[in-house]
Amino acid sequence: MAAAVAVGALALGVAAQPVAFAAGRPDSVQRGLDGLVREAGVPGALATVTDASGRSRTYTAGVGDVATGAAVPRDGQVRIGSNTKVFTAVVVLQLVGEGRLRLDDKVEDHLPGVVRGEGFDGRTITVRQLLQHTSGIPDYEAEVGEAIERGRYVEPREVLEIAFRHPATSADGKTFHYSNTNYVLAGLIAEKLTRRSLAAEIDRRVVKPLGLGHTYFPAPRDRGIREAHPHGYHQDAVGGPLRDVTVIDPSAAWAAGQMVSTNSDMNRFFSALLEGRLLRPQEQRAMRTTVPIEGSDVGYGLGLISRPLSCGGVYWGHGGDITGFETRGGVGPDGRAVNIAVTTDPADHGVTRRLEGLVDEALCR
Repeated sequence: MAAAVAVGALALGVAAQPVAFAAGRPDSVQRGLDGLVREAGVPGALATVTDASGRSRTYTAGVGDVATGAAVPRDGQVRIGSNTKVFTAVVVLQLVGEGRLRLDDKVEDHLPGVVRGEGFDGRTITVRQLLQHTSGIPDYEAEVGEAIERGRYVEPREVLEIAFRHPATSADGKTFHYSNTNYVLAGLIAEKLTRRSLAAEIDRRVVKPLGLGHTYFPAPRDRGIREAHPHGYHQDAVGGPLRDVTVIDPSAAWAAGQMVSTNSDMNRFFSALLEGRLLRPQEQRAMRTTVPIEGSDVGYGLGLISRPLSCGGVYWGHGGDITGFETRGGVGPDGRAVNIAVTTDPADHGVTRRLEGLVDEALCR
C-alpha cells in the first residue's frame, strides 16, 4: 500500500552470514540499486542474493535516514507487506496437511455467520478461494491508510466491517481479484483451529524451525522496527516531499501484510518453502497451482506468485508494499534467491517495474 497496507500487484538450520559486495566495479545488482536511488529517487535500497548453496551477498545504496544521512544498514530489517500472505498461507496449508481442514471447506464451516455481503456469502466461498484471491470478497485497503499513519490499532474484525460495505468483485469463484480481506479471513480460520494467535503459529511453525532470527510478527501496538533498519518514507505524489513513516501501527495489515524481516531471512524462507521443507507434497502442489492475473503473464497460486524469467523458466515469490517500504523477490529454477527492498511505498509504479526487472536480472545473470 501507499499510505496503505499491501500491494495488489507481488535452508533449514543456520545459513551462511551475508557478506558485503567486494570492492571493485559494481555488478548488475549494485548498479541497479544505485540507479533506483539516482534516477528513481528512492532514499535507500538494499538487496541480498543467495546462491543454491546458501552463500549470500548483500548490497545497499542511498541513505538510511534522509535527515542525518546515515548509511543503509546492511541486511537491515524492513516491513515486508504482502510477503506476510505467504507465511499465513503456509500455516493454513500445514493445517490442511494435518487434517484439520480442507481447501474445499466453506468459510462458513469455520467462521459461521461472518462473511455476508452484496454478492458474496461464506456459505459458498472456499478456503482455497481465499488463498487464491478468487473469492470475490472486496478489499479494505484503500480505507485504512490514515489509521496506519496515525498509529491507531485496528482489529481484524474492524477491517472486515470496512470491506463488507462494498459489493463483490466477481461472482464466478474463478476470477482473480487481489483482496487483503481474503487473508484476514484465512488468519482468523487459523486462529480458530489452533486456538492460538496467528503470530504465535507463524513463529512456531515457520520462523523458529527455519532459524529466521530477524523475522517477526509485530505484537499489538508495536509501532517501531526492533533491529537495525533504514527509515521508511511516503510521497503523496511522484516527486513530492518525503515524509518519514517508519513508526506506524501496521495492525490493519495483520495476516495480509504486518510482518518485519530482512532480505536474507526472506531468501531463506522462500528457498525452504520451495524445496518442500515446510509442506507435504500434496499441499506444495496445491500452493503452486495458479490462476492467471488478467493482463499479465503472472500466475497466482495459494499465496505464491509465479513470474516468467527473461532467461527462461519462472521464479516463485510474492512481494509486498506497505507504508514506507516496497519489496520484491523470489527463487529461480536453479535455486538462486533474491530479495530487494526500497524505502518508499509505490507512489511511482515505475519503481515497481524497475524492482521486478532487477529481480529478473539478478536471477538470470
